[in-house]
Amino acid sequence: MSSFDDIYDRPDPRAYFARLAPLDYRIPHHAQPVFRAAVAELARRRPGGPVTVVDLCCSYGINAALLNHDLTLGDLYDRYTGPATDGLSREELIASDREFYASRRRPDACPVVGVDVSPRAVAYAADAGLLDAAFAENLETAPASAALAAALAPARLVTVTGGLSYIGPRTFDAVATACHGRAWVVAFAVRPVDYRPVAGVLRRHGLVTRTPERTFPQRRFTGPEERRNALERVGAAGLDPAGREAEGYYHAVLHASRPAPDWG
Repeated sequence: MSSFDDIYDRPDPRAYFARLAPLDYRIPHHAQPVFRAAVAELARRRPGGPVTVVDLCCSYGINAALLNHDLTLGDLYDRYTGPATDGLSREELIASDREFYASRRRPDACPVVGVDVSPRAVAYAADAGLLDAAFAENLETAPASAALAAALAPARLVTVTGGLSYIGPRTFDAVATACHGRAWVVAFAVRPVDYRPVAGVLRRHGLVTRTPERTFPQRRFTGPEERRNALERVGAAGLDPAGREAEGYYHAVLHASRPAPDWG
C-alpha cells in the first residue's frame, strides 16, 4: 500500500485533501451515516447523557466534522482544495474554520475524543473546534496516559476509518479497558486486513463482532504497482476481487462490535 505519512504531519488538512481528492478517497462518506445511526441508537438505548465518541486515527478530525455538522465529504474537499481557504495562514484558517463549523453544527452533536499519533493533525482538529479532547498518543507502543484514560472512560462509541493498517489489538485492548467494555466499536478496515485478532481482544471484553458481507469502495489505487500488489494480497487471503479491487479501488469492510445483549 502506498504511503501517505507525509500528509498527516502538516499544520492543517489542505495537503491531505489535495492528495486524496484525485484518488476519490471516500470511506468517511460511507462511514458518516453508519456512525450517526450508531450514535442515535445508543442515545435511544441509554438515555440520560451525551454519547461520547472516540475516533481512533482521527487525523484532522474528518469523521468528527461529518458526524457533528451538516456537511458532506464533498463539501470538505471543496473547502480545502478551493479558493475559500487558498493562501490563508494556519491562524487565519483556524479562525475561518471555527466560524465555518459553528454555523453548521447539528443540534444532536456529541462530544468527540480524537486519538492519533500525529501531533499536528490532532492539534489542528482541536484548534478548529472539531474535537472536544485530542491526544497524540500511540497505543500500539505505550499505555494510555492518565489523561487519555480518563477521557476514554465515558465513551459509548469507538470509531475508526482505515486506521486498521496502523493499529491493532493493543490499541483496542487499551481503549476497551478504559471504557470498561461498555462502548460499541464500529471499524472500517480495507480488505484483506485480518480483523480477527482485534475481534478476539474485544470478545475478551464482552463484545461480539458482526461483519456484514457488503464492502465499501475506499479509494482508487495510486497506480499499476499498487493495484497489482493489492490484487495479490486479496487473492492470497482467499478473497474474490471481482467487482471490487479488480475495478481499481481498495474496498473496506465494516466490523461492528457490541456487548452481546445490545445485539438483541
